[in-house]
Amino acid sequence: MASNALGGTAFLKVDGQQFLLRGSFKVYPNTIERTGVAGADGPHGYTEKYNVPSIEGDISDSGGLSIQALTGITNSTVTLELVNGKTYVLSNAWYSGQANLDGVTGSLPVKFEGMRCAEILAAGA
Repeated sequence: MASNALGGTAFLKVDGQQFLLRGSFKVYPNTIERTGVAGADGPHGYTEKYNVPSIEGDISDSGGLSIQALTGITNSTVTLELVNGKTYVLSNAWYSGQANLDGVTGSLPVKFEGMRCAEILAAGA
């Protein structure tokens, strides 16, 4: 991996099976979301609510990709390895949403949600 790279190349795997990654991937690792509460007399603090961690983006539809098998994914481990050396591991993950294959471009947006998302920092970071 390039030591100065910040973004670009990435690898997506579900239970060790690598998918053809198109790009535009986003990671939402937070399980807690805080929102500030402003009163007429100034800030009062914040509220908290739980979020479901997720990884989403676009993959390519290869001839060997079963969309039915993809959308049937449950209780899996999803990993996203980034060029900067970071890895995100989504545990007990499932496919979320509707499969919307673009037959002209061969792209398929995917979203995986899970019970927790671990962030593994680059070695030496």
